[in-house]
Amino acid sequence: MPKTLTHRPPGPKPHFPIGNFPLAHANPLATFEQWTHEFGDIFYYRAGWLPVYFLNHPDFVEEVLVNQYQNFGKDRVVRNTRWIFGDGLLTNEGQPWLRQRRIIQPAFHRQHISGYADTMTAYGTEFMQAWNDGDTRDIHQDMMRLTLKVVAKLLFDLEVDEESEKIAHSLNTLIGQGAGGRMIFPPFLRYLPVPAMKQVRRAARQLDTIAYRIIGERRANGHMNGDLLSLLMQARDEDGSGMTDQQLRDEAVTFLLAGHETTALSLSWALYLVSMHAEAEQKLHEELRQVLGGRVPNFSDMPRLRYSERIIKEAIRLYPPGWAVARTALRNCEVGGYQLRRGDNVVISQWCMHRDARFFVDPLKFDPDRWSPERAQSVPKYAYFPFGAGPRGCVGQSFATMEAILLLATISQQFRFSVVPDHPVVPMPSVTLRPKHGIRMVLHRR
Repeated sequence: MPKTLTHRPPGPKPHFPIGNFPLAHANPLATFEQWTHEFGDIFYYRAGWLPVYFLNHPDFVEEVLVNQYQNFGKDRVVRNTRWIFGDGLLTNEGQPWLRQRRIIQPAFHRQHISGYADTMTAYGTEFMQAWNDGDTRDIHQDMMRLTLKVVAKLLFDLEVDEESEKIAHSLNTLIGQGAGGRMIFPPFLRYLPVPAMKQVRRAARQLDTIAYRIIGERRANGHMNGDLLSLLMQARDEDGSGMTDQQLRDEAVTFLLAGHETTALSLSWALYLVSMHAEAEQKLHEELRQVLGGRVPNFSDMPRLRYSERIIKEAIRLYPPGWAVARTALRNCEVGGYQLRRGDNVVISQWCMHRDARFFVDPLKFDPDRWSPERAQSVPKYAYFPFGAGPRGCVGQSFATMEAILLLATISQQFRFSVVPDHPVVPMPSVTLRPKHGIRMVLHRR
């Protein structure tokens, strides 16, 4: 049995007194990639006052997120968002998290999410009515608006554009404040009397007001119409208990973010990549012609939209909306032969691992066919983990994947896209992996 190492692994030279602050670098993603090439599968650095072990191998994904998941809790970035998201599935821990997961899981079973497909494609079709041949649009912003409309309808049965716009503005404000080194700042800084923090406080209050109003109205009229909020209000744990208004609010705000942000990014990056690769675009259009023949897709088409699915899988391999997973050790434990102490942090990056040549042939190439059944078998388990892994993997993975595939098919039947010349498309690691300058594209009606 290998001996446990009590010293720390190698890593970048610290800069006194702050150590290393990669999130504050001009290009944090390139910094992490450089360090993985220089120091290997496990290295150590100190981000300000935080000790960090960076892990870059599928075995470590399995070790931290699956085998030893109970030894690790949510990291500081996630904990710092609890004043916004409360104790929803994203931020909750221990037995309270387990109870919430148990109650919520049935809402995402196949029989429920299959009923959402028609709403997704109907909203996609309606959204494109404002598009014209030759228009130049920021596709990322468009996809954010579209997926928010979808999730607001499916979560709250909400169709009022003015309210949707308030939700969109609030979420954008909150996520926008998560860029760079601000991600690890303690939450008490939200009380600073500066314009940016005033905007954040106002955005958080607005989300609270909308969520509690809708929950209160639903409690008062008892109208349960099959949306996600209805399912959550009717759900019961093993002892017969349900969710409080606070718990419903926390899950609703969490789903508003996770339910539209990640899907919008998956679609944005997918449309961008397809526009840059003529062969993939041709294969996609041929599949849509054969399977759909011009009609709007529905849930029963999912098994036959195989190339569309591969495009989404490949887009989130190259541009994973969740670009890194971080955890904090809850107790002393061992990972990779090193002894971690309680309070040490670990980071595992989908961005780095999904682009590692050891696990993916020609890793920087956009190649949807790498996800064909015969080729996908060669990808090591846990080398690809866009939705996390283990017991805390994303509960809405099937929902998000279905929405991305159906909207890709709906949109691509009607339009092709080309990137505006000289427009910089730069991934920015915030809470999610957003395009820093948007993705400006020219629309071409098919």
